[in-house]
Amino acid sequence: MSGVVVRWASVDDAPAMFDYIERNREFLAPFEPARGDDHFTLQSTATRLADEARLEFVAVDGDRIVGQVAISNVARAPVYLNCTLGYSVDEHVQGRGIATSMVRHAVHHAFAVERLHRVEAGTLVHNVASQRVLEKAGFTRIGISPRLVKIAGSWQDHVLFAITREDVD
Repeated sequence: MSGVVVRWASVDDAPAMFDYIERNREFLAPFEPARGDDHFTLQSTATRLADEARLEFVAVDGDRIVGQVAISNVARAPVYLNCTLGYSVDEHVQGRGIATSMVRHAVHHAFAVERLHRVEAGTLVHNVASQRVLEKAGFTRIGISPRLVKIAGSWQDHVLFAITREDVD
């Protein structure tokens, strides 16, 4: 992962993030929910980055974004402090440890800064590489969630993983 820095994403990153999304649109399509063309605009990218309910980090190599990780669905109740995590990495830098580093960074932020208790992530059943990322980052496989997300036109089963604050203390 030499030279790659994981940092907070800001609205100023919208042009570079839009470039990342466009560069990887075809590559990531089999792994992500179908999105309308309005998702693939600079304006919608800036709007997502400005959304305070979504905590987003980017992996940057020079001035180029090569990955992103987001914490979303944050739930704060005295007995339920949870969130979900999603990530992707540029097609051309796969296998360099960037995803694992990003996931670890986001988990640390969720526990140390957001003071959450549990982070959950899911992968398509056949996405063994992504499952390995979560395992290397300390997540535990907790089961299968049938027909969790509509991807490539059909509801797809996902392998769910979780990590709690106790797992990293």
